[in-house]
Amino acid sequence: MTESLFHTDSYLKEVKAKVVAIEDDALILEKTVFYPGGGGQPADEGKLLFHGYVARIAKVKRSGENVLHWVDGPLPEVGQFVKCKINWERRYRLMRTHTALHILCGVIWRDFGAQVTGGNMEPCTGRLDFELESMSSDFAEKIESLINKEVAAERSIKVNVLPRAEAFEIPDLIRTKINLLPKGIEEVRTIEIVGLDLQADGGTHVANTREVGHIKVVEHKSKGKMNKRIKIQLD
Repeated sequence: MTESLFHTDSYLKEVKAKVVAIEDDALILEKTVFYPGGGGQPADEGKLLFHGYVARIAKVKRSGENVLHWVDGPLPEVGQFVKCKINWERRYRLMRTHTALHILCGVIWRDFGAQVTGGNMEPCTGRLDFELESMSSDFAEKIESLINKEVAAERSIKVNVLPRAEAFEIPDLIRTKINLLPKGIEEVRTIEIVGLDLQADGGTHVANTREVGHIKVVEHKSKGKMNKRIKIQLD
């Protein structure tokens, strides 16, 4: 089982870890800082350093309880230690973006009670689709003002891991129209923007909304009678 260090410390940029197995030319490490992707957040990029080699991470993917790492170049041996270094500039932009989307989700849920029907993100840009029937002509302007008020409020962001049964006692923990949590998961990780939003989430986030910076709503459009898309961009 790979220890996913990013779940408890999103600011950890590197770690020394032992190779415990190699499967299909992919490395399984005892622990990792590389986020394997999921929930609309792309996987991390970066490199591994070992015995004078610098190998670029070609792909990272979760497989059961392990995280698989594919690299360009020679593979280290099982039992060997490697240094994992993420592309921090890209990761931090994704952390800011992911938190910005949770701010948007929290505001839409609080003011409209609308669930998320889809979403995606890249560094400093992202979009969420909501189960909304209509949007007023000044909808984007109002939403942009509301979400930036939450940024300015400097709300703390807390990470917690709860037993599944306890987590599902929290009202409205799942904000997506479809519950994407696999039935076999015994513990649920939650992200709380204190005073605004609390939901199940596996991605990486900043520690305070002030780190997000200014959010601009760059697009809002209808994707169907009960499906509206809001796209944001960070400075």
